[in-house]
Amino acid sequence: MDFLNGRIKTIYFKYLSAAFGSALITSIYSIVDMAMVGQYHGPEGSAALAVVAPVWNIIYSFGLLMGIGGSVLFSTIRGKADGDIKKSNEYFTASVIGSVILAAVIWLIIIFFDRNLLIVFGAEDHTLTLAREYVLPIKFAIPFFLFNQMLAAYLRNDKNPGLATGAVLAGGIFNIFGDYFFVFACDMGAFGAGLATAIGSSLSFIVMISHFFTKKNTLRLVKPEGLVRKLKEIIATGFSTFFIDVAMGILTILFNRQIMVYLGTNALSVYGVIVNISTFVQCCAYSVGQASQPIISTNFGAGRGDRIKETLKYALGTVAVFSILWTTVTMAIPNVFIRVFMSPTPEVLEIAPGILRCYAISFVLLPLNIFSTYYFQALMKPKIAFVASVARGLVISGILIYMLPAVFGGDMIWFAMPITEFVVAVYVIYEMIKYTKQLTVKSN
Repeated sequence: MDFLNGRIKTIYFKYLSAAFGSALITSIYSIVDMAMVGQYHGPEGSAALAVVAPVWNIIYSFGLLMGIGGSVLFSTIRGKADGDIKKSNEYFTASVIGSVILAAVIWLIIIFFDRNLLIVFGAEDHTLTLAREYVLPIKFAIPFFLFNQMLAAYLRNDKNPGLATGAVLAGGIFNIFGDYFFVFACDMGAFGAGLATAIGSSLSFIVMISHFFTKKNTLRLVKPEGLVRKLKEIIATGFSTFFIDVAMGILTILFNRQIMVYLGTNALSVYGVIVNISTFVQCCAYSVGQASQPIISTNFGAGRGDRIKETLKYALGTVAVFSILWTTVTMAIPNVFIRVFMSPTPEVLEIAPGILRCYAISFVLLPLNIFSTYYFQALMKPKIAFVASVARGLVISGILIYMLPAVFGGDMIWFAMPITEFVVAVYVIYEMIKYTKQLTVKSN
């Protein structure tokens, strides 16, 4: 694929299909686990997986930090007139080194402090026991989860999005069948779901590594000049994408704790389902950002503003489709989602529709807000992406999660994210219009 001269529509939709497949299957790991554990253990199983959700957010976010942050710089360099291959690979090497360091730190923390973490994340009593059972086999595969995110970003930028999707697909398919086999056939419950997920992630890693033995591969490990400086650049560029996933983990923790204070375990089990639906919606938004980023980054390096605008047109159209789809579906069939993810009690079925419909309002603007961070990163405007991601993922949302139930009652907590997404959307739309207009100069 020629990012600088090829037909934008063809390139974008090819990359979108690959990125969407990859993002969708990635989300299936946690979603299938939630469904299987919820069906096996009931609402307590769903609540336990809601508690574990921040662990995934933390691991994935660090992989995205190194992958998206490094690959944006990688493609921007290759889009310039000289297209310095060695310099671009210095950023790839720096990303690999950074990933190794981060994986080691996270690995040690989760191995030795999983109980403490899960309690902080909102686990109590039997929920804690189930959550620890699930996490136990995952401890042995933690580096694979992080490296898969990093490598997938570079494979897309190295013009092999199909392999990135195929790798995630291989692991995801194993996870689906492995979940059923280990959870039900082997009667392992939550432990079996964690085991299937760990093995599936390992398979994905093995498939991605095969890229380095193909003719398409231009990624090389080289000695990076100024490693610390390059790592700082990668972190600065990728921080906003990183923070989206970290923020989802932070928000899950805040919601878990506040729900237990004001509403109880039944509401927490419903929130566990919301976490999974929201994961699907975010993965759709990720796919738009990941499909657009290599095209925008390369053309930004080449000063081709016209091609960036055309890419943006297709991206915003896709975002609108996802927004309408997920909002409509969640509003229309809330209890179908509940039955998919657990064996619900009558009490859960009674409260779930109101909760899901309130929260689903946020899906109208969520895909736009997430895509915007990829867009601003690709335009080398990390400060704008940073403001949007931090406001959405911590500042505005965090204040509302604590303020709304305290002032207006527990049920008002479900409006925290719709209000947050609206405020952030106003900001990103303004900035997107402003900086897209400036691209006219670059296209001349």
